[in-house]
Amino acid sequence: MSLHRPAALAALRHRDFARYAAGRFCATLAWQMLSVAVGWQVYEFTRDPLALGIIGLAQFLPFLALVLPAGQIADRADRRLLLALSYGLDAVSVAALFAVSLAGLEIVWPIFAAMVLFGVGRAFWMPTGQAMTPNLVPVEDFNAATAVNSALFEIAVVTGPALGGLLFLLGAPVVYGTALLLMVLVVVLLLRIRPVRATSADQPFRLRDTLAGLRFVWRRKPVLGAISLDLFAVLLGGATALLPIYARDVLHIGPAGLGVLRTAPAVGAAVTATLLAFAPLQRHVGRWMFLGTGIFAVATIIFGISTTFWVSLVALVALGAGDMVSVYIRHVLVQLETPDSIRGRVSAVNSMFIGASNELGEFRAGVAARLFGLVPAVAWGGVACGAVVAAYVVTFRSLRRLDRFPEPNRDPPVGAP
Repeated sequence: MSLHRPAALAALRHRDFARYAAGRFCATLAWQMLSVAVGWQVYEFTRDPLALGIIGLAQFLPFLALVLPAGQIADRADRRLLLALSYGLDAVSVAALFAVSLAGLEIVWPIFAAMVLFGVGRAFWMPTGQAMTPNLVPVEDFNAATAVNSALFEIAVVTGPALGGLLFLLGAPVVYGTALLLMVLVVVLLLRIRPVRATSADQPFRLRDTLAGLRFVWRRKPVLGAISLDLFAVLLGGATALLPIYARDVLHIGPAGLGVLRTAPAVGAAVTATLLAFAPLQRHVGRWMFLGTGIFAVATIIFGISTTFWVSLVALVALGAGDMVSVYIRHVLVQLETPDSIRGRVSAVNSMFIGASNELGEFRAGVAARLFGLVPAVAWGGVACGAVVAAYVVTFRSLRRLDRFPEPNRDPPVGAP
């Protein structure tokens, strides 16, 4: 999987992929800007950590209800059109946030309603986008496409929160208006891509096939272990929802500082992703998975108890680095194990685990902060994450003993029609 620089850029010669990659970059930039504005506004209006958790819950519930059917649709419909429609729905949610902030309303229920709509859109674009990438480039350029996607994603994650924090100094409408323009551009770029259909698109839609992705993942224990470990680690140890409280009440650094805090994990992830691009993991894959998650747990504990800005910043960078190791291994395992005919449904399962860890983890953090206080909610979450890592070392021996990544799966998927 090692790539020379010309190879890494080869995928951009394919116009459809270049448009998709540019759209994905703009969308990620918009989401990261929104995360700063929404989190700061909700806490500013309520002073309640539980309200920050409800932001995640509002996105997660519709996502959970729709993501598996969305994966089935992605394996039957035009993936390009489905992606454009789902991003269009997110653009509507951003437009609602822009209108509310422009009107000067200091109430949170319209923000929560917009997050519900965002969760609906995400349920469709997340598995569809994961499944569509291999359809946009030939096989020989797929690794290059993955490298380009990862690089652009990390650039957006690094710059988006900082940009959102700076724009917020000019007012929330400036942040939301900029994000809305970016989302409209995303839809335009996607509509210029040729129609994309899976190899199974001509087969009939059957309700029982919706669960084929779950059956597929369940029968591959290393994949199940990797994605479920990531689920429980971020679910228990995730602290991003509470960053507005740390920025305002603990570190006293304001919305611009909040943008820096949200950027810090992405910096750690970007550095780690770059190292992995030039020196990809070849051996002891399972051990690296557990080591990365262990670093995530320890860094969460340090961040939770820190009252010094630079210590918190370093902890968040380390947190992002550890998490990227886990994300990298999970992504490669899922891609190598899954044939195209079922990729949408398996991507939906993967997305469901990611969504549960992120959005439901935000709700868990908000509830814990309300019940036990801010510092215990984060620090003990890191301890619980470490306990999960220890339990998985014992329980998922096949993942612990995994030495090399498997060869690409070209066989018909189990349970597929």
